[in-house]
Amino acid sequence: MANTNRANSNMNSNMSSNMNSNMSNANTTGTNPMVGGAAMLNTKDIVDNASNSKDHTTLVAAVKAAGLVETLKGAGPFTVFAPTNAAFDKVPKATLDTLMKPESKKALTGILTYHVVAGKQDAAAISAAIKAGNGKATFKTVAGGMLTASMEGSDVIVTDEKGGKSKVTTADVMQSNGVIHVVDSVLMPK
Repeated sequence: MANTNRANSNMNSNMSSNMNSNMSNANTTGTNPMVGGAAMLNTKDIVDNASNSKDHTTLVAAVKAAGLVETLKGAGPFTVFAPTNAAFDKVPKATLDTLMKPESKKALTGILTYHVVAGKQDAAAISAAIKAGNGKATFKTVAGGMLTASMEGSDVIVTDEKGGKSKVTTADVMQSNGVIHVVDSVLMPK
């Protein structure tokens, strides 16, 4: 039993170390990492900061098309897994073009709110949840679906309900109304 406890303790210690290593861009110094070539100011809200990132122009356009600007400028707090333009480039162009049309607003809103978790889930909170869940943590999204966070090596992976995986590439981009974690793929609800 002592060996099992020691193994679990080592696994949790290694997971925490890997999570912190993977999230090396985490906001541990009180200043945010640059995202998309722009300073991310923790005095600005999610929309204002994302609007300054050249890597998130598609996300910002989608947020505007879905009518979510005022929501994401609200008090929150929110945790946003923010796909980059390169992440949206993985979505077939015809699908993305269709989602951006006014008649697809409900579907687009569902996909975007699937990237948002109520509350502030920073790297430390996600790490703790993964440890508590013996390697996996689930988070309920604003859309009502579930996301699962886990570790693959030193990478934090967020898995959607369809089994699609997205890696957190920049964590703990603090906002006045929450936190952004930049991800490399669009997450899709059922």
